[in-house]
Parts: sequence; C-alpha cells; structure tokens
Amino acid sequence: MNRDWLPIKTTPWTLGLILLALLLLIQTTELPQRLDYWLYDQAITSNPLEASDEVVLVTIDELSLNRLGRWPWPRNLHAELIAKLNEAGAKTIVFDILFAEPSPDDQQLAEQMRSHGNVILPVYLSPPTSQYLLSEQLPVGVLASAAAGLGHAHVELDSDGVARGLYLFNGLGNQLWPSLALAASGVGPQNPEAGDTPSYVNIRDQYRAVPLIGGAGSLQSYSFSQVLTQPAAPEHFSGKIVFVGATAAGFGDILPTPFSGLSRPMSGVEFHANVLSAYMQGLLIKPAPAWASALLAMTTILILALALPPMRPARTLLACAMVLAGLLGIYLFVLLTMRWWFPLANALLVPLLAFPVSSGLRLAMTNRFLNRQLDELARSPQVALPAPSGRNPTQLLEHFQALFRPTGWLLMEENDILSARGLSQSDIPDDLTPGHWFHDSNRSWIQLLRAGTRYHLGLLLPNDLGREAIQRYLRRLHLEQAVPADSAARPSENISARIERVRIATDRLNHMQQFIRRSFERMPDGIIVTDELGVIRFANGHIEEWFREPMPSLAGLPLVKLLEGHDPRETPPWHETVSDTLTLLQSRTVDLRIRDKDFLIHFAPFSLPDSDQQGIIANISDISELREQQRQHREAIDFISHDVRSPLVSQLALIEQLKRDPSHIEQEQLEQLGRLARRSYHLAEEFVQLARAEQLTETRFYECEFLAIVENARDSVSEQAVEKQIQLQLQGTEDLWLKGNAELLERAVINLLTNAVQYSPSGSDVSIQVFRAGHQACLTIADEGTGIDPEELPHLFDRYRRQKSTELAGVHGTGLGLSFVKTVVEKHRGEISVSSQPGEGSAFTLKLPIADPMA
Repeated sequence: MNRDWLPIKTTPWTLGLILLALLLLIQTTELPQRLDYWLYDQAITSNPLEASDEVVLVTIDELSLNRLGRWPWPRNLHAELIAKLNEAGAKTIVFDILFAEPSPDDQQLAEQMRSHGNVILPVYLSPPTSQYLLSEQLPVGVLASAAAGLGHAHVELDSDGVARGLYLFNGLGNQLWPSLALAASGVGPQNPEAGDTPSYVNIRDQYRAVPLIGGAGSLQSYSFSQVLTQPAAPEHFSGKIVFVGATAAGFGDILPTPFSGLSRPMSGVEFHANVLSAYMQGLLIKPAPAWASALLAMTTILILALALPPMRPARTLLACAMVLAGLLGIYLFVLLTMRWWFPLANALLVPLLAFPVSSGLRLAMTNRFLNRQLDELARSPQVALPAPSGRNPTQLLEHFQALFRPTGWLLMEENDILSARGLSQSDIPDDLTPGHWFHDSNRSWIQLLRAGTRYHLGLLLPNDLGREAIQRYLRRLHLEQAVPADSAARPSENISARIERVRIATDRLNHMQQFIRRSFERMPDGIIVTDELGVIRFANGHIEEWFREPMPSLAGLPLVKLLEGHDPRETPPWHETVSDTLTLLQSRTVDLRIRDKDFLIHFAPFSLPDSDQQGIIANISDISELREQQRQHREAIDFISHDVRSPLVSQLALIEQLKRDPSHIEQEQLEQLGRLARRSYHLAEEFVQLARAEQLTETRFYECEFLAIVENARDSVSEQAVEKQIQLQLQGTEDLWLKGNAELLERAVINLLTNAVQYSPSGSDVSIQVFRAGHQACLTIADEGTGIDPEELPHLFDRYRRQKSTELAGVHGTGLGLSFVKTVVEKHRGEISVSSQPGEGSAFTLKLPIADPMA
C-alpha cells in the first residue's frame, strides 16, 4: 500500500506524543486525583486490617449523656474514670478531649493523672476566633504538667473531603507535636529542621495514610457511664491503651472515611485509635514521591508507543488490557505489601487512552485509504446491462425492427409522426396505460413518457406461430422509466455519506461478481480455470454435472487427474497436453469422451493482469448432439442410397422393359410398378414426417382432445384392419385435453395402430385403451401378434432399425415409424414404453401430460 499520501501515520513518535499531550491536558482536571482516591479506597476497603488487641475505646455516647447529664461534665468524672481504668490495669489513657479552660476540679484530675502516670492529652491547632491567627490550644497548665505526653489531634482531609490519613507531626514555629497515636507510643515533640520559621506558621511533617479496620464501631468500645458506674474490669482494660473521646451525635468531631463516606462518618477518637492500631503493627502507608507517578506514566507511554503500532488491531485491545492489569497488580503489591501509596492514575489513564488513540489513527489511515479506493471504484466502469427503460423510443423502434422484422410500425411524438409503415394514427387504441403493452391480434401498442414527452409506438407483427412468443416477450420488458430518488433523502452527515458510498461500491462489486458468476454459469460450455500448476481453482455447473464431481472436490484437484480419471488415454497423454499449454503457452484442442457423451476440450493459456501468474482456461463443449446429427446424417444418406434408391431403380428398370415391348403390358407388371411407387412414396412420407416431428416446438402447440385424436387414428386404420379381419376395440369415454399438436399426435397413433394390424394374425383383436392416470393422459395399444424378441427391445425406437424376425417373415419396413412416435411423444414431454413376449403379442403405452391437471 502506498503510504506517501497519508497525513497521519501510526508510528511510535505519533502515538507517544498524542498520549503525552492528552495526559498533560487531563492534568488540568481533577480526574487523576479522583481516580487515585478511588483506587486507594477500593484497595483499602477490600482488605481491612485486623484490630490490635491493645487498643480499646471509652466513648462519650448518647447513653452517657443521658445518665451523666449535659456536656461539659465536671472534671471529677474524668478523674473517677482514670481511677477506674487505673484500677482495671490500663497501660495508657489517651484523652481526645481538650481541657483548655480552668475548672475547680483540675487539681483532682491532675492528681489522678499523676497517680496513673501515663495519661496523654490532646493539643489542638486552631485560631481562638475567626479574627485571630492560628494558635496552639493546649490543656490548662496543671493538667499539661500532669500529663505524660501531649499529641496533636488534627486529622487532614483530602480534597474530596474524606479522611485517609494524617501528619505524624504537626505544630507551630519551633515545636512539632506528635499525633495522639505517636504520643501514646511514647514519642515526644520534635524540632523542625528550619530554625527560623515564624511561630504562627503551621508546620506538618511525615504524612501517612491510615489503613482502617473498618467503618465506625469496628473497634472494641465501652460506654463512659458504664465504666464509671460498674466495678473495675481488668479483663477489659488490663495492659491496654484506652482512648477516651466523644462519639455522640452533635459533638461535631466526625470524619468521613473510605469505609463510610458521608453516610456513617467516624468519630475523631476512633480514627486516632485506628492510627495507633496500624502504627503498632507497622502498617501505616507512606506516600510515594511526586516524581514516581510521572516516571511510571512516561514509562507506560514509551512501552505502548513502541508496542502498539506494529500490532494487529485485534491484539491492540489485549495489549492495553494486559498493561492495565499489570499496572493494577503492581499498584496493589506496592500498596498492600510494601505499604507505599503510589499515585497510579496517570499511568492507568495511558492504556485507557492508547486503545482509542491507536484505533483512531488506524481508522484515519483506513478511512483515507478507503476514500481513495471508493473514488477509484466510482471512476471504474460498471459491468451491467443497460436497462431498456432508459433508451430513446427511436432507438427502441430500431431494435425492434432488427429483432422481430415487423411488417409495419408507427412511432409518434405527441401528434407528430416520426416513422410509419402500415399503421396510422387512427389505429392507436384508446386509454393506453403508460409503460404497458396492449396487444390486439398481431398489433402491439405501448405509450411511453420520456422527459415529459408522450410517445406512441406500435408494431404490426407477422401473423405466424411466433407472434404469441414475441408478445409474451414484450410483456416482460420494463420500458417505463423509474421515478428518480428524492435528493433530499441523501445522507448529509459525513459518516452517513461514507457509509452510503461504501454501500454503493459494495453493490457495484456484488453486481459485477453476480454478472460474472451468472455469465459463467449460463454459458453453454463447461469452464475450468486453473492456476500456474494446473490445479483447478474455478469450475462452473456444467463441469460438476458432466464429470459428476461435487464442486468442493473440484477445487484444488489437478486438472490432469480429473481428465485421466474420466477418459484415460495414452496418445496423447493428458499430462503432456496440459504441460504444453503451460510451458509453451500454446492452445490445444482435444476430443474428450465422458460416460458415452462426446466433448471437445480447448486449452488456452492466460495470465492475470499486473501479475506474473499464468494459468489455463479450459473450455469444454458438448458435441454429443453434433456427433449424433452426423451419425443420423450418415444413416440418412445410407437410407436414401439404399432404401429409397432401390425401389426407384426397380421402377426405372421395369419402365425400360415396358418401353422395349409396349404391346405386351401385363396387369402384373403394372401392379408391381404401383407397389414400387407406393413404397417410394411411403419412404418419402415417413422421412418427411420424422423431420417435421424433430422440428416441432411448443409454439405450434394448441389445446386438443386426446380421445378424439385416437378415434380419428382408429378410423384411418379401420380399412386396413377390415382387410385382415382384425377387430379394433376402443375403450374410453373421458375427454382428456392436451397442449400439443393434434396432427402429429394422430400420425403417431396411426403408426402404432398400423404396426399392430400389420404384425397381428388375421381374425385377432387389437385393444385400444384411453384413460387418465393422475396428471397424465394414457393410451395403451395391445395386439395378439408375434411379439418382439427381448434382445431387440432396447433398440426398438432407433431410426433405420428393423426387426430381424419381421424382415425374415417378409414384413418390410423403413425403421422410421417407431422413431417418429418416440420423437413426437418426447416433444410433448411425455413417455412411451413397450411390453412384449414372443408369441403372445405386444403392448405400447403412451403417457402425455394433461393441459390442466387440476381439472
């Protein structure tokens, strides 16, 4: 394929640059980030962590508020809680409650905190009011000094408003507070690397994504009021880290998570407990650096840009799907095993874009190529027969004159006569339907409309047997012009227009193929086309019929094997004929005989256009009928030279004898001369009748009644039967109408009756039965004669064939009578059969189709 004219080529550079440009364009949207969040949420929610046994919750829930009163509670209640938990053996107590304002019970709470020794309090980073800068909200001094550690409770929300992680260290100025989870693990504050940072700047460090245990309520929790009012429960709290915080609705400390979204958000204390559980198991997830996502995306673009262009279209989708699956596999492995959150969205979008982009480039190339091919197809000549409806009436008249040789005609344009002979304007029938023929005896008329002009065309046909066939042919002609399609119905869209062009081109190709296929199939000769090795690649239906080989077995069969299998010969051998045709590029013509039929096969070499491939076209003609005609011609010459010539010679000799002695003419000589003359006349008559039967066509058929034909034949032979005292017994009363030629049918029945009388002994009977059997009219003529020998039955209807027994008995014939009968019956699409036993007589049965089988 010539690619010089293609504006866009599917190359690695083209595909890679387009993918890179699309990926950069997508970066201006939130799609990559949202896709990353979605992938992370699906991975985390599909693989929730198991909760650590060391972490439990004491929740300030609705039950506690109902029992202990409205919030805020006196701090002595928190002191009592610490005492209960200390008694139960709690290892660490983490409060997610800010004690920022002084209270009378602070000293009691501080003493309980010191008594336990490992109580963690929160630090909040927020402005006191909207008019102040961000500041650290610390517990009151007495509580802060009594606490074992302080940790920030700030949880970072992602851009979509979902909490997926937090910064392990957060603070202002020179002090970075650990998160509550790290403070509970004994991690203290850190100083930032830059020492000159202003005190009002929020500093965050070491972001970690938190793989949650599940949705809200997944951790083991106990109500604040129940712990306070019930005896200490070491089985629940001994050696464990206890988080204390609010979970009741209305506190506002709620966080949407990947497990819950906005439907069931998680409380802050429960989130921090999940952080500690993951931290203790070493399962916090570290985000990958920003450059890693770009590197992976560029690597994916490079791989696909190199791999897709040379691939077949069917494999492009598979390759993109495999890259997509590989990226997802790597992502899950790194996330769940190595605990790295690798931004995959950009790399994942590359194969999703690569398939349509690659397909689009291929479609652009294909579309341009198809458009060019469609243009070439549109300019190529169309193989089709022009419709007669598009021809000018003057041309139509010329064609009809050349084809039918009418004795007269008339062509008028409106009221002007263009051509006339034997017909005038007054002969035009009234109320002619445009485009439809009107036949009145031997006159045929039609009215035509061409470009708004009205034409009248009339033909005066020969009043012979072919007139009806010509008029039937005229009725089949479509001479009216088709209504042009509405131009507004043409497709206006580009794709629709191209589809329409493809449809038109496909229709033209299909019409061309059908034209060629039907032309080959309708050819009177058999056609075989071989390749340059003499292997059959095409054969029409005649080959399948004559050789009796199914079409699938013909394709791929060497021509030599086909010919050797049906007509083996040594001189000249078939392989030599076929090879000479291919090697010498010379035509050959050879006789061929298949199943007692004669053929003539002509081998001709050919070469395909714009190709070096050679092949053979073998044309096989059935010349069996020609050979049969030649044989009949020779037999006719022999018949004329012997059978006709012999009585004529005898007549001439007798006449010469009478001329030498005209005074002594005897009656016996005259009778002999009459017999010889009658024999010559009968020979000539039978010869002529046989020729008429062979030339009989259905155009000379008409409706006739079979019983009347048989009765007329019987009357014609009755005198001959009376001379031999033979009774002709006719049985049959039903009228049987046929479509045929009554004259020749009657002559055929006369021949059968004459033979029956001739070969029957005197005083015997000849039975004539006319009856109906199904859709056939039947006639059986049975005699009581000498019968026919079995070996002569197969050749009984051969022309010029005489029975030996009848010749020896002195009954002389020409051998044309029964041949005439068989020819007439076959021309009427009927059949004849004979049954005979020597010494018992013969029975001939004719079966002819009835004109109206349903009558």
